[in-house]
Amino acid sequence: MSARRLGALATFAFLCLACASPIGVRRVGIETVQRELTANVLVTGKPSAYSTQELHLLDLYDLWHEDPRAALEKLYEFRLYQANARLFALAELSFVYANQTHDRSFYLASAVYAWAYLFPEDEAQRPNYFDPRTRLACDLYNLAITQGLKSEASDEVVLQSGTYALPFGELDVVVNRDGFDWGGYTLGNFAPAAEFEVYGFRNRYRRPGLGAPLSAALIPPKPGEGTVEKRIPPKLKVPVTALMRIAHARPALEGGKLSATLTLLPADESETAEVGKDEIAPLEAEISSSLAQSLTDAAVFKWEIGGFFSGLREMKLAENLLTLQPYHRGRIPLVLIHGTASSPIRWMELVNELYANPVLRQRYQVWLFTYDTGSPVLYSAAALRDSLRSALEDFDPEGRDPALRKMVLVGHSQGGLLAKLAVTSSGDVFWRNVSDKPFDQLKLAPATRAAVKRLAFFDPLPFVKTVIFIATPHRGSVLAGGRVQRWVSDLVDLPADFVKAVPEVTKAITRGSDAAAGEKLLHGNRSVDNMDPDSPFTRAYNTLAIAPGVDVHSIIAAQGEGPLQNLSDGVVSYESAHLDGVASELVVRSGHSTQSHPQTILEVGRILYENLDKP
Repeated sequence: MSARRLGALATFAFLCLACASPIGVRRVGIETVQRELTANVLVTGKPSAYSTQELHLLDLYDLWHEDPRAALEKLYEFRLYQANARLFALAELSFVYANQTHDRSFYLASAVYAWAYLFPEDEAQRPNYFDPRTRLACDLYNLAITQGLKSEASDEVVLQSGTYALPFGELDVVVNRDGFDWGGYTLGNFAPAAEFEVYGFRNRYRRPGLGAPLSAALIPPKPGEGTVEKRIPPKLKVPVTALMRIAHARPALEGGKLSATLTLLPADESETAEVGKDEIAPLEAEISSSLAQSLTDAAVFKWEIGGFFSGLREMKLAENLLTLQPYHRGRIPLVLIHGTASSPIRWMELVNELYANPVLRQRYQVWLFTYDTGSPVLYSAAALRDSLRSALEDFDPEGRDPALRKMVLVGHSQGGLLAKLAVTSSGDVFWRNVSDKPFDQLKLAPATRAAVKRLAFFDPLPFVKTVIFIATPHRGSVLAGGRVQRWVSDLVDLPADFVKAVPEVTKAITRGSDAAAGEKLLHGNRSVDNMDPDSPFTRAYNTLAIAPGVDVHSIIAAQGEGPLQNLSDGVVSYESAHLDGVASELVVRSGHSTQSHPQTILEVGRILYENLDKP
């Protein structure tokens, strides 16, 4: 080829390269594209593509990197043009700058811009709900309120009226105090619930929506200034939402003088709120985070051993029945009764799942029964019946709430025994374990007679309509009996009022001070003795029939392979937990602590749904 021809080809190649398109595409993975399209300040700490677009469009990109505050001031001047896109960019970029400088005024500005974007006065300016910016604007608003109202001295969020500085003006905030009263307590010491990592739960649930999700502590009233619902644990953390309604946000941006009303909405009372003319928005709440904060103190786990050996005095509880919310008219009580050497804490996985279910959390109220798990089963069963009657008398003395008469009892292990004794009639089967003499013929002091009658003679509670047994030793436990049982039994302190009644009852039975008879009454009356398959209690218990009209369900844990009749959960055999004639029976392949197993939780949920349709 001639030199002239080679030169021509070289020139042609150069011209082709010089004319190559600077714009094009190249194939990359889906993940790469998604990261580019969905990245935002809350995930990467950097502005999203939407905000970057506005910076490029207005020739502010370089200025943003050189002087972000100056870029925000320039962007503010363009806010009315392409309003939705600009307002969103202002919300996100203000949040970015606030993160960099910790300037609270820019967090509040982010909240203002986000609200203005979400809720324009003109319906034609309403953002598209399918636009990713709409959900991100909600998140920016929620977190910006949390950060903008944080105390400078601590991480608590301070909800108080006042005038707050904005980069372009002022925000006057008035706090509505109506939502601060909760069960007689005042809600306070607000913690940013979204900032906590939750451990111990299988799932973390956040109820998505609008508003700053917080966890509130309970502040009791000063002496003489009010009373609280006595069954609410005082260390409970309450999920609440702080909603700041900004009046006429878009027009007010022009003058730089804005006003807002800040409202506190407890999650158990409000799931939605008005946010504009004829508009309702769901409220964001951190359900799992607040529940987990209530349980963070490791001291609560001392309840389990302390409650077995020494009773409720170890737990320092005034009531056996605990409620996680104030009484709600129209919600069915779901009473969870734990087992031996256990505590209400073991129900929290189930509670976490129930609270995440919108239907069940709105139709049920969770009550937790706790008791001295080493005490005689009859003693604890009497405490359960007394506690439930007392709660109904306190909450609904005139009997006007039909939901309270559809009560559901869920008992695990020994708790199942207590549940059955709430829906049966005893006759004199337990008294015959004590004496052949008719009880009515004994000469006893009125207080002693009442105490014994409370334990040994009872009728079913008419307001309990459903019972769910979980791993319940109806015919005794495989661990009861023998040397270990006797050793553990000797370590358990019997209730003082039970011990006090024994000498008088013994004397009335024997017509003398028969020490041997008295010892017989005391011996073998701890819960572990009662769960011996050969104990007089177990034999008498299994003669009792559940009252007509009560729906009964069994959830039985079993480990291993082979016929169910040969299996157990390590504590209770299938044969002991099985009951004929129940409405349903589910076998879960797990150990004895099956109350937190997913299949057990699903089954409890199924039964609760079924229960809603019953009259």
